[in-house]
Amino acid sequence: MPIAVIPSRFGSSRLQGKPLMPIAGKPMIQRVYEQAQKSPVVTGVWVATDDDRIVAAVEAFGGNAVMTSDTCRSGTDRVAETANLLKLDPDEIVINIQGDQPVFDPRSLDDLIDPFDRNPGVEMSTLAYKIRNPREITDPKDVKVVFDNRGQALYFSRAQIPFPRDAETRTDYYKHLGFYAYKKSFLDWFVSLPTSRCEAVEKLEQLRALEHGFPIHVAVTAFDSPEIDLPEDIQRVEKALRQC
Repeated sequence: MPIAVIPSRFGSSRLQGKPLMPIAGKPMIQRVYEQAQKSPVVTGVWVATDDDRIVAAVEAFGGNAVMTSDTCRSGTDRVAETANLLKLDPDEIVINIQGDQPVFDPRSLDDLIDPFDRNPGVEMSTLAYKIRNPREITDPKDVKVVFDNRGQALYFSRAQIPFPRDAETRTDYYKHLGFYAYKKSFLDWFVSLPTSRCEAVEKLEQLRALEHGFPIHVAVTAFDSPEIDLPEDIQRVEKALRQC
């Protein structure tokens, strides 16, 4: 059974101290942690950080926290370091949960690991959600993904993909949700790879896998997961929580 790791850092260019921002009375990192705990496919949840304030906050609500290096290149590197600190076996599945999505639906984690159950050869998966809000099609904040008939990712971009050459062409668009699952052995290999060209341009680390020739299975989920990047996003999420 998989474990879930939530990489979390205090610094943010747009919202400093984001993990500890209160969301309807609880720190955001606690909201994410509690959602992960609701998933029946997860055996344990850990927060991976390099900040004592986040460790203290997690321990205050009874959660598990791991202090990782302050030189990690990305959240994925933090997840990989945690998997090694926990001495996970190479074939174990590790789930990477974004720390700024406090109302994600735990059922989406079933979708995320389903490819591993159906195909033992899968080494990495991620989630996509069919876009319903037209703004998200062109907003660079919302990453789009295209995939082939087998569910293998072709490309991820902040741009509108696929782009209709003819104005009358209609197609579905899929938003990438930043959740990943990996076999631990693949995760170790992935973080050893150098930053790739398109990864550096788009600032999307999943492109590193594609550019080095490793497939990513895309699981389409019925559950959206709004991110918190700006103060107004907090108000929107709190409103959604009040309506639950």
